[in-house]
Amino acid sequence: MPPRDDARMSDVLVVGAGHNGLTCAAYLARAGLAVTVLEARDTTGGCASTVTTLEGARVNICNCDHTMIRATPIAEELDLSRHGLRYLDVDPSSLNMTWDERRPWLAFADIDRTLESLTLTHPDQVPGYRRYLEAAIPVARLLVELTSAAPTPRAVLSRLGRRSALVLPRLLAWSRRSVADVLGGFFSDPSLLGPAFTAGPVVWGVHPRTPGTGLGALGYAMRHLVGVGRPVGGSGAFPDALASVVRAHGGTIRTGARVRRIELEGGRVRGVSLDGGELLAAPTVVAATDPHAALVSWLADPPSTALAMSQRWSAKPRHDGYESKIDAVVGELPVYRDVDQRVLDALGVREPLIPTAVISTSTAAMVAAHGRLSAGEVAERPMFLANVPSVLDPSMQLRTGDGAVEHVFSLEALWTPYTVRGGWAASGEPARWLEVYADLVQPGFRDAIRRWRVVTPADYESDFGLARGYAPSFAGGPLAALIGRDRELTRYETPIKGLFLSGAGTFPGAGVWGASGRNAAAVVLRSLR
Repeated sequence: MPPRDDARMSDVLVVGAGHNGLTCAAYLARAGLAVTVLEARDTTGGCASTVTTLEGARVNICNCDHTMIRATPIAEELDLSRHGLRYLDVDPSSLNMTWDERRPWLAFADIDRTLESLTLTHPDQVPGYRRYLEAAIPVARLLVELTSAAPTPRAVLSRLGRRSALVLPRLLAWSRRSVADVLGGFFSDPSLLGPAFTAGPVVWGVHPRTPGTGLGALGYAMRHLVGVGRPVGGSGAFPDALASVVRAHGGTIRTGARVRRIELEGGRVRGVSLDGGELLAAPTVVAATDPHAALVSWLADPPSTALAMSQRWSAKPRHDGYESKIDAVVGELPVYRDVDQRVLDALGVREPLIPTAVISTSTAAMVAAHGRLSAGEVAERPMFLANVPSVLDPSMQLRTGDGAVEHVFSLEALWTPYTVRGGWAASGEPARWLEVYADLVQPGFRDAIRRWRVVTPADYESDFGLARGYAPSFAGGPLAALIGRDRELTRYETPIKGLFLSGAGTFPGAGVWGASGRNAAAVVLRSLR
C-alpha cells in the first residue's frame, strides 16, 4: 500500500524523543520552525526518563547523576527552570570503593575537601592527585569548549586561546592512549584507579587497557569542574522540561509513532512514513536515534550521493548491550560496613548515601570480566553503581499505609551479557547481584527489600528499541571529530539534502549531555538560512 500523504506539513521532523532529540527540537521550535517530534514509544525521555513502577515507586531508567549537561548552557538558554527543572547538588559527588581494597573514600566538588578526604584514607595518593588535577583540569575545560559546537576546524580555532592551544596536544595524546596508561602515571592505588575506570571505559563497554579510552581519565577532573546534580523528581525531569519547551513554542510531539522509512524525492528528503503507512511530509528530518537504523534500515534505496555512506554503515559490526539495572523499594537504608564514621565526622558528612557508590575491582579482574561477556557470563563480583536517590530527593520517597518511609534503591550491574546461559527468565543472576552487594553493607539489607525488578540488555531492546540492548555512543574521539571522520556523526549532516543526525551516536557521545542535540539544531538552522 503506498504511503498516505499528511496535509499538515512540518518544517522539521525530529525522530526520537530522547533528551538529545528533544533538545534539538526545542531549539528549532524556539527559532520559529514548525517542528514535529516522533517517538516510537508511548512516552518521551528515552533512557533519561523516570518511570512509575513497583507499586508507585518513581525509578530512573539509567543512572540519575547528571554532570555534562551542567557544562552546557542548555538549561539557561531554554529557560528550563520555567518548565519545572530544578537541580539538587550531589556533594559528596561520589563514594568510591573496590572489592579488594576495602577503604572507601569520598570525592567532593571542592578540590580541597577531596584532598582532605584522601589525606584521611589514602595519604600516599595525595601528591599524585595534585599532579593529576594540574594536568587534567585544563584538558577537561578544553573538552567542554570543544563540545559546545560542531567541531569544525574553524569553530575549534575560534575557541582556542593561547593557553588552550598548548593543552590541545595533551587532549589529543590522551585520547589515543588507554585510560590505564594515563591514570597509571598519577595513581598507584586500585582504590583510585578502579572507580575512575568503572565510571569511564567500563560504562562504555571496554576494559581500561583499551587504546583510545584515555579521555576516561577526565572523570574526577570533570566533577570538580562542573559538579554533579540530580533533577528534583528524578532524571526524567530534564527531558520533561525539554518537551514542555517544544510544546510552548508550538511544536508537536507524537508518541507511538514508529518510523518505517525515510522518504526521498529527487535525491533529497521528502519526509518519513510510519508503520501504518502514513506519510509525514517535511523538507528536513533529524534522526536522533541509532545511526544504523536511520542510514540502513530506513534508507531502502539511497541516492548515488549517499550510497558509499549507506554501504559503510551496512558493513559496520553490531554490538551487544552489557548493562543491567535493579530497581528496588527498601524499608531500611543500606549502611556500608567499611565506611569509617571517624572519617565522616572529620569531613562533616552526615549522610554517605547522598552520592552514588562506585564499586570497582582490580584492572586484571576488569579485563577478565570483559572476556566473560562473550561467554554469556557475569563476573563473580561485578562492578556496581549503587545509589538511593530518595535520600537526597524526598519527592522520590514512598509512604506506607502506616506512614513509614520507603526508599528507592538502584543497582547498576556492569558487564552483564545480552544473553546468559539458559536465558534471563530462568537466570538466578539478578538475585545473586543483590546477595553480592549485601556483603558490602550491614546485615539485614536483603530482608529490607520490599519489592524489586531487573532491566537486562534484552529488556532495553524490547522496551526502548535498542538493538541487542546496545545504546549507541560516539566513539571516534576528538581527533576523529576535528578532522571530520564519519562526517554524519561529527558534522551532523549527511550527503542527502535535508537529512541530519543527532543523538548519543553522534559527537560528543553518550550520557545526559544534550550537546549533540544543541549542536545539531545549530547546523540545521545554518543550513536552512
